[in-house]
Amino acid sequence: MAECNVCSRRIFLKGGGLALLSLGVGSLGAGPLFLQRAAWAAPGPQPFQRRKVLVAIFQRGAMDGLMAVTPLDDAMLRQHRPRLAMTAARGAANEERLLDLGGHFGLHPALAPLLPFYHDGRLAIVHAVGSPDPTRSHFDAQDYMETGTPGRKGTPSGWLNRVVGELGHEAPSRAVAPTSASDAASPFRAVALAPALPRSLYGPEPALAVTDLRSFDVQLPGAPATAAAAGEGFEALYAQASQDLLRDTGKETFAAVELLKSANVAAYRPAPEARYPRTALGAALQQVAFLVKANLGLEVAFAETGGWDTHVQQGTSNGTFARRAAELAESVAAFWADLGPHQDDVVLLTMTEFGRTVRENGSGGTDHGHGSCLFALGNGIAGGRVHGTFPELTDRALYEGRDLPVTTDFRAVFGEVAVRHLGVRDAGAIFPGWSGGPVGLFRA
Repeated sequence: MAECNVCSRRIFLKGGGLALLSLGVGSLGAGPLFLQRAAWAAPGPQPFQRRKVLVAIFQRGAMDGLMAVTPLDDAMLRQHRPRLAMTAARGAANEERLLDLGGHFGLHPALAPLLPFYHDGRLAIVHAVGSPDPTRSHFDAQDYMETGTPGRKGTPSGWLNRVVGELGHEAPSRAVAPTSASDAASPFRAVALAPALPRSLYGPEPALAVTDLRSFDVQLPGAPATAAAAGEGFEALYAQASQDLLRDTGKETFAAVELLKSANVAAYRPAPEARYPRTALGAALQQVAFLVKANLGLEVAFAETGGWDTHVQQGTSNGTFARRAAELAESVAAFWADLGPHQDDVVLLTMTEFGRTVRENGSGGTDHGHGSCLFALGNGIAGGRVHGTFPELTDRALYEGRDLPVTTDFRAVFGEVAVRHLGVRDAGAIFPGWSGGPVGLFRA
């Protein structure tokens, strides 16, 4: 195996099966470091210490920030969106009425489960946020946001992977293990509850992509899926392995699997007040809650939700946008209720690649735009307010005469969360070439 400067040590779990891929840098004989750490992190008398956790939710497809959080009674918005503009006026039907956020903005009614968090000061909104790069390509914009390098293609690592690297928990060598499991790097420190590892977790730090923790198991790439092998599990496959690497590290990998099994994920039941929707996002956040509460050393979790590309029949209180918004809000509310006393350890942050056009189109929808909004939830968040600079919606003030401008660079928000919540020392280490300041998202 040739050496490389940045070689991804990642674990992909598709349908619950663990596949060993990109197993490390350098000599085969030493074995990849993340498997060594996994062995040290195996169940023992001392659990991992409680750690701060960032939960990132990517809303793929470009969420319409102006419909999620609407400037109230804005004459220009009504002019630009004669069919889509909503109001908080009491004369409107209840189901059509925006939820007043304090006189300047209104929350879409489908996002109502988030309103209590806003009122008690734990939910903040950042408006007119996004990437300084002008692309309207979903692929490019998502890549730029997940790598944290707007306008720069080919960045080998994602911003969340770099965050994990800045958090430490590194073991110096195979021969010297951490003094306790609480000092070790957990094999579950960075987890994407998704079918594939997101771009934001690519890089040299180990990360998992898993759809169902209850089916967590190990299979070797190319191994025969025989009934005997399936019945005997990983040890049978391990015994068949001929590669020096797998012989050297197989038992350590099994120890990582056993760590999750020892937490008894199959028996997990959410808190009674946590009512998750039966959707992919609901299932993902329920599993994140388990990882947090099981104290397995989680530090970064990723989930995603699609369907935000509302070109056609976007709707107001009903329609495509409302369905996506309701799923998001119900999932987040259930997750927060499920955390219980662990809420102090967690910040949840939403993101989307760009916003939508200020003007509605001829198909009752909106097209690819520029600025959008995001939500940040946490007990230390300076909530109950809309952060950022929101511009006028006049033609002159719009970006290229059509879009909500970006007045807050997404890196300002992401970097502040990494520093203030997770304890990263320097946001510049995560976002190379960027030197902007925070947005005041946390309480003093």
